[in-house]
Amino acid sequence: MSFLSRLSQWLPFGDVPEMDAKSVFQHLEDNNIQIVDVRTALEWDKSHIKGAINLPITHYFADSVKQLQLNKDHLTIVICLSAHRSIPAVRKLKLSGFKEVYQLKGGMLSWWKAKLPTLSTSNK
Repeated sequence: MSFLSRLSQWLPFGDVPEMDAKSVFQHLEDNNIQIVDVRTALEWDKSHIKGAINLPITHYFADSVKQLQLNKDHLTIVICLSAHRSIPAVRKLKLSGFKEVYQLKGGMLSWWKAKLPTLSTSNK
């Protein structure tokens, strides 16, 4: 793979499949979804979706995904704050063989706007 091809995987631009917050919530309620939250640990601690796995988007993202042993055939949603960091994560998961990968349209900002439930692990 050329340098430009590898670089383009990391760009937070372009189209990737998306799913809106209410649809993601419905899949979550039906328990047929895995959620990968690529925000920083600090962001995740303040507010995250129940059942989400925090895996910040870094150079080691693909290696970290392998360690989690996620099901590549299971519906996977990638989440960041505003749907920019999730774009390269969706690309990376697709390249790793994940079949159905979407980003949360509008990121956590859209989830909060829809007033959907979150958890917090930080002391406020």
